[in-house]
Parts: sequence; C-alpha cells; structure tokens
Amino acid sequence: MTRPFLILQLRPEDEAADEEFTAILRRGRLDAAQARRIRLDRDDLPNRLNLHDHSGIIVGGGPGCVSDPPQDKPPTEARIEAAILSLMPQVLAEDFPFLGCCYGIGILGRALNAPVGKGLYGEPVGAVTVRQTPDGAADPLLAGLPQEFSALVGHKEALESLPPDTAHLLIGETCPFQMVRHKRNIYATQFHPESDGDSFALRIRIYRNKGYFHPDQADTLTAAVTGVQTETSGRILANFIARYAGS
Repeated sequence: MTRPFLILQLRPEDEAADEEFTAILRRGRLDAAQARRIRLDRDDLPNRLNLHDHSGIIVGGGPGCVSDPPQDKPPTEARIEAAILSLMPQVLAEDFPFLGCCYGIGILGRALNAPVGKGLYGEPVGAVTVRQTPDGAADPLLAGLPQEFSALVGHKEALESLPPDTAHLLIGETCPFQMVRHKRNIYATQFHPESDGDSFALRIRIYRNKGYFHPDQADTLTAAVTGVQTETSGRILANFIARYAGS
C-alpha cells in the first residue's frame, strides 16, 4: 500500500480547516485513505513521528505570521508554529518531499534563516498572475502548465529574498517569490494551489476581522474571486502527489 501523505493544518477555525482539507484532496486527486491529517491547533505531533512512513508532507495556510514578534503571537499560534518548525531540520537535512502553501513559504523561509516580513511583498486578497522562470520551466511540478496562469493570494508577510540552494520557479508582479524549490524536493508557494473562488469566499467570511482587508470590503472581494479560474494552479498539488506517491 502506498504510504500516505502527511497533511499538516495550521488553521484553528473548524470550518476553514475542513474546507481546506477537502480542497487539498480534490485538487491533489488524493483519496482520503491516502492522507494522514493532523490539525496542529488541537493535536500534538506524535513523539516518534517517522517522516518515512509518509510519501510527503503538505502544509496548509493559516492566519499566523512567522514574522510577528513572539510576544504578539497568541498561544495557539505560537504552538502551531513551533510544531511545524520542529520538523523542518529533518525535512531540510533529508531533502524530504514537502509542499508548503502560503504560510508554508514563511515556514520554509524561517527554517532557512531567510528574511520573511511584512514590509515588501504582502498582497491583498484576490487573483494574481504568476509566470514561470527558466528554472520553473524545467521543474517537474510545473510540467505541462502554461507559462502564465492565475492563482489566489491573500497574505500579510512574504519571503523577501531567495535563500541559498533554492530555485525561483514562479514570479509575480507584486510579490516576486510565488513558488520556490529548496534542493530537489522541498517546495513552497505563496499562493493557494488548493483554492478556488468558493474556497476564498469562505475564508473571506471567516477572516474578515483578521486584518487582511477592511471588513467593509468583504462583499466586494467575494464578488471579485467568484469565478476566477485556478484549475492550473491546482495542478501543482496533483503533480506533487503524483511525483512522490510511494516514493
């Protein structure tokens, strides 16, 4: 039997976490039986978690920011961040298959001691166009994808420079580091490859008071994301799972 993918979720809101998990399965073309889900807001990582019992790791998004001062992090957020960061030394050392989505690119940046902050490349909630770099055109996760495509974003912080031994795969007009690969198998996206307009409409409702946008903009933003075509960005998830299933 193929080893499951370890899906680590960082969202403390039940409705958002459940929808994200369903979206990852759908966009990744992954059967629920081939996924091991851990919500880090309520579950501790097993003491003897063996990464090699899994085909790879997928880290979802969340309302936290790794660049926030420690004293400003709520206890749940601090615990979530500490848990996922505790896995990163082994992931990095072993070049273990990893795909971090949105919050995940901040986690990867922090683990690599690269600058992650709110001062340069935050993006409002909505659709952006991303395009492949030369390294991206040669990467297997982008095989068969067009050079440019739409994706959904909404983030306060971003990776501010490329870490060592890291390839720049997708670039955006406002936020340059939309997708990167460290070594051969460790990936992160700033956008949400699992999301479509319905996903973002739900998150706009849930996070309307979390500082991503003024609450009065919620209806306008919901209308703007409705119908945005993000099937292409979702193929990155499917390609990651296809590449590493049973690896």
